Amino acid sequence: MRDRLLIIGGVAAGLAAAMQARRRAPELDITVLEKSGDISYGACGLPYVISGLIPTLDQLRVHGPEYFRERYGIDLRLHSEALEILPAKSIVRVRAGGETGEVREEGYTRLVLASGAQAVCPPLPGHTLAGIFVMRHLCDGRRMLDYLERVGPRTAVVVGAGYIGLEMAQAFCERGLRTTIIEASHNVMSTLDGVLCERVAEELRAKGVEIIFGEKAAAFEGGAGRVERVLTETGRAVAADIVNIGVGVRPQSTLAASAGLETGESGAITTDAEQRTSVQNIYAAGDCCEVLHRVSGRRVWFPLGQPAVRQGWVAGENASGFEARYAGIVGTNVVKVFELELARTGLSLAEALASGFEADAIESETPSRASYYPGGSKILTRLVYDRSGRLLGAQMVGREGVAQRIDVYAAALHSNLKVDEIERLDLAYAPPYAPTIDPIQRAAHRAKLK
Repeated sequence: MRDRLLIIGGVAAGLAAAMQARRRAPELDITVLEKSGDISYGACGLPYVISGLIPTLDQLRVHGPEYFRERYGIDLRLHSEALEILPAKSIVRVRAGGETGEVREEGYTRLVLASGAQAVCPPLPGHTLAGIFVMRHLCDGRRMLDYLERVGPRTAVVVGAGYIGLEMAQAFCERGLRTTIIEASHNVMSTLDGVLCERVAEELRAKGVEIIFGEKAAAFEGGAGRVERVLTETGRAVAADIVNIGVGVRPQSTLAASAGLETGESGAITTDAEQRTSVQNIYAAGDCCEVLHRVSGRRVWFPLGQPAVRQGWVAGENASGFEARYAGIVGTNVVKVFELELARTGLSLAEALASGFEADAIESETPSRASYYPGGSKILTRLVYDRSGRLLGAQMVGREGVAQRIDVYAAALHSNLKVDEIERLDLAYAPPYAPTIDPIQRAAHRAKLK
């Protein structure tokens, strides 16, 4: 059989792999299988379409199918679901055309799995009522927009206060819905520590979002087949004409596991630095696989778009006969909650201690601009470091300048810098953008002195 690269998944990692393989091997036979009818879109923008900030879902699309087929000669097949991988025969059983479509076999010389992740919807009583949604794919946004327009809900509940939960709470609030968050723990965002969590909760409440901490959603109730309220485990009833469940996602790795591919503690596919799996000629990339965390040294599952694309590049490079390595992550992400920016990189204090570090943490709050320059605000920074002074993690909350500053800490983590080395960095200064000593360095200075 002629060399053939078969890719399962046509969003971030899958198409990144296909494009990189095409760049490196212009004559390679490349086929991409996508279960849905949607490809090449920015799922991270879904809450902004729900809020109305971005007018249509179409604006989240990057490229259509013909872009890949006609311009790059990639055989892109929509509504094509991979049912089974037979590694011994280098075959994938595929059903084309939806649930009633024909099942056929597709051969490959190399295979890339980019099957992604799926949102978790706990099977609570009433979870099948109309008006209950998860938000992961373009089709989820399409269904929710249709429901919002047809039903015109007035009250909304978000179950879970992670990144997506917070963004969806803001989206509902900006649509004029009376919005409540139900969170089982006592903090928003499990990835943040200390006072930073309190700042986020304060911002939400200031914008009119009610937060119920320490209670789990136990059931959904309604009438005429539609949700009307959420019941918590304490018996509290919260009015809800629409519900978004944001309790997390899980890797779509069942196909891989059934084929004998090794999976990690998270359930995601195990890969090496070349994105190779435990089975010869099969690679994996994106939200379906684990990656190396450069700070903890452990394999972790970190489902975000930017790592997925870069892993796709590496998988496509190696699957087309060349060599590339994925350097791993330090766990950097950022989110905007109303007027507040919050970001993190590296390990939290709890994660650092669990990873065996003799770790400590400090918090520092300093102006985002020169104190005499109008329009500034304060940035609260939390640094985590070990006894040697090595930086292990950073978290920041503020109304401006957070998203860019966290990248300095991320670069420091990639370089294994100590806090005193960060303090000595030659960073840019001008009154409209920073004080003479940047918040990055102020926090490092305080950590050094502790």
